[in-house]
Amino acid sequence: MHIHILGICGTFMGGIAALAREAGHKVTGCDANVYPPMSTQLESLGIELIEGFGAEQIALKPDLFVIGNVVKRGMPLMEAILNAGLPYTSGPQWLGEHLLRDKWVLAVAGTHGKTTTTSMLAWILEDAGLAPGFLVGGIPENFGVSARAPGTPRQDAASTSPFFVIEADEYDTAFFDKRSKFVHYRPRTVILNNLEFDHADIFADLSAIETQFHHLVRTVPGQGRVIVNGKEDSLQRVLERGCWSEVEHFAGSGGWTLGAVYPDGFDVIFNGEPQGRLVWSLMGEHNAHNALAAIAAARHVGVTPQVAIEALSRFENVKRRMEIKGVVNGITVYDDFAHHPTAIATTVAGLRAKVGTQRILAILEPRSNTMKLGTMKEALPGSLADADRVFCYGANLGWDTAEALAPLGTKAQSCTELDTLIAAIVAEAQPGDQILVMSNGGFGGIHGKLLAALA
Repeated sequence: MHIHILGICGTFMGGIAALAREAGHKVTGCDANVYPPMSTQLESLGIELIEGFGAEQIALKPDLFVIGNVVKRGMPLMEAILNAGLPYTSGPQWLGEHLLRDKWVLAVAGTHGKTTTTSMLAWILEDAGLAPGFLVGGIPENFGVSARAPGTPRQDAASTSPFFVIEADEYDTAFFDKRSKFVHYRPRTVILNNLEFDHADIFADLSAIETQFHHLVRTVPGQGRVIVNGKEDSLQRVLERGCWSEVEHFAGSGGWTLGAVYPDGFDVIFNGEPQGRLVWSLMGEHNAHNALAAIAAARHVGVTPQVAIEALSRFENVKRRMEIKGVVNGITVYDDFAHHPTAIATTVAGLRAKVGTQRILAILEPRSNTMKLGTMKEALPGSLADADRVFCYGANLGWDTAEALAPLGTKAQSCTELDTLIAAIVAEAQPGDQILVMSNGGFGGIHGKLLAALA
């Protein structure tokens, strides 16, 4: 088939593009905003990218248009597709019907940690020789790509791996399908990592998101397994609505828990029994809990905890997850995807645990739809309290970042011009500082500009 993907440069739709290309389809696509790492990945695959959503693209005459959730009614190309009665579907539906239908799907859902945990799980299965397919909302360093079709298992040269690991997003599917993406995946193994309010642009309250999570639970077979964070009351409420599968807990008082914690890792405990010690370089308790969930999910497909622990000792994290972009004059610049107050707090806490008393300069771009609405602005000062200085980029928002960050006093500064922001950071930075840049977008290429200015 020739498929033309609308909104191809998002990590999810770009992953679908890579999978479709690998499956032998001709793939083209369009988007309005193109920036690495996805644009780089698509170009390396030889996928033609078209800027914008112009109606003239129907002249490509693909067999099918695959529509991303960035697409809205009124966009010229979408209107042309509808007016001409051309075939179209959503990305998640195409994925479910064409690639996941006959696979043992391992899905990772949650407000936070989906990308990292999905990457951990895919790497465990890969390291164990199971050659899984995967689709991740980022680029795991162990693989170098965000998506891959199942390969040939190490133990069997005659077959393709039955396993597919996928990041299961609760955001809506498309303008014509307002269910969460993950209802299309039909997993046999599912991780429910955590659940709190987010996506204020599409969900009225936490209960509405819990309903979508229960839709996911309903799709897991009786012989499947739900691996759930035992510390989350919201997830307990989801299960109380009905669960027909095996359940294992992690991070709570039973099931999979942390034993002794060390500067370079922790002991893994299952039902009170030690399973081994994980030695690695990742930061923060949240990543330790992500690891427990991944180890538990891998066990469901036959990977022993000991093998999983050994695999995670070689896990290299994901691009844009505490990724060091450079060191100049003793100043380290990090890039992180954190954009929800909880994720911001855990990211800052993880860096603090690593660097001790060294100064942390937190740079924030509140650009998610929820943040743009100002729904969680009151939680921002608390999430940034452990940073020594805070710089916030307040352009294109419907609320005043300086006012929201006023509880932080003089250690917070807001700017609406990127060049002004960079100049303020450079004026403040000194050798030994840790500059933590947090955004779920390209942030105007601030990382490279900062490193150049610091030099």
